[in-house]
Amino acid sequence: MGNHLRGVTVSSPTRPRPPVSHEDLTMSSTTDKIKGVANEAVGNIKQGIGNATDNDKLKAEGKAQELKGDAQKTVGDAKDGVKSAADTVKSKL
Repeated sequence: MGNHLRGVTVSSPTRPRPPVSHEDLTMSSTTDKIKGVANEAVGNIKQGIGNATDNDKLKAEGKAQELKGDAQKTVGDAKDGVKSAADTVKSKL
């Protein structure tokens, strides 16, 4: 897959990703959870203001941000699950 520029295809170099360390996975899951909680809170505030002012756009934005936060927390939980499974396998080796 490459970039197209005036009909010319330019290939993008692919670089292997470095392995994810245990510390990276832990920090990342915590960061995802914190961001998720923050987005849920801001989303709920926007929805409350939208309800108080009868602003449908603000209510919708708030709901979208709340759902984004919920998804971020789920990603953090999933990363914790992967980390736990990897630790279990590692301990059995």
